[in-house]
Amino acid sequence: MSKKVDLSKAKILDSWSVLIEKACGERERIYNAVRKFIEESNIPEISIETVMLTDQYKIREEKYLMISNKKLKDFHMYIGARDYGTDLNVSWYLTCEPGFFKSLFSEILKESPYALSFMLNIFEQEELIAYVTKVHHCLLKAVENLMINLGQDFSKVERKSRGFLGVS
Repeated sequence: MSKKVDLSKAKILDSWSVLIEKACGERERIYNAVRKFIEESNIPEISIETVMLTDQYKIREEKYLMISNKKLKDFHMYIGARDYGTDLNVSWYLTCEPGFFKSLFSEILKESPYALSFMLNIFEQEELIAYVTKVHHCLLKAVENLMINLGQDFSKVERKSRGFLGVS
């Protein structure tokens, strides 16, 4: 059974998503492909696990991949794929789940994700950007492979994330 993760204290700093037409039922294909691409990348200090995400109300639980970086314990990326009618909604979210000290800044983070730069030094920001960008590229590759197999045009997919980092 997958570990449960409560997102009630997490702040979303960046995200990306795409709706793939007629890809209902392909969640595991996306999860397996992105896991394979991340593992092949040999990203240092990275772990991948399957989790069940829930929120403070515990009304809904959903299976996601959680990608963690040991150097950045307060940050996690969650990759999700869920059926949406006949389509598949694929997304990732970068969250900050601050520890005690950093939680003092959580209200500021809600107002401006750029306040995050006050919480990280140069090396941590560099690590965060590299880690998120590489995972993003691995997910894009998995989405591209699925879309090609479905005879769809990947070139029209928006590659840039929406949020703090704006990776592409």
